[in-house]
Amino acid sequence: MSQTAIVAGGCFWGMEARYQTLPGVLDTEVGYTGGHLEEPTYRDVCQDDTGHVEAVRIEFDPAQVSYRQILEAFFTFHDATLCRDNCRSQSSQYRSVIFPLNGEQQQIAESVLFKAKQENKSECRIVTAILPASTFYEAEKYHQDYYKKHNLMISDELRC
Repeated sequence: MSQTAIVAGGCFWGMEARYQTLPGVLDTEVGYTGGHLEEPTYRDVCQDDTGHVEAVRIEFDPAQVSYRQILEAFFTFHDATLCRDNCRSQSSQYRSVIFPLNGEQQQIAESVLFKAKQENKSECRIVTAILPASTFYEAEKYHQDYYKKHNLMISDELRC
């Protein structure tokens, strides 16, 4: 039986592409969560006043990859300090957030975040938040599998 994780860490295109390479990940979907507007669109979220973040919903096989491993990968897939001056640090839609779906995920998220903060070697502090999961709104079709559709390579230089 599969499980689900929801994370947000910068532009959802790159985050989704990275998770699609992680063994044990069965499916991914990009969307918007954490805000106050029902049925937001990309245009709404880009206005930076809906409270939503660009997020990835990850379906995974816990026999192959654990929720802890999903979150440990999360911290290698993005700059959780958001201190680099790039498009990801300019808008609240690119915040670093973990959205636990139950109490067990909450405990694991707190543990992994604590460890990440302890091991942080950056001059900037990790700003990842842990927030209760709320409605996940699927992003428009043209955002789904963006890297695959456009034959893009995963690269730290390629942003947003």
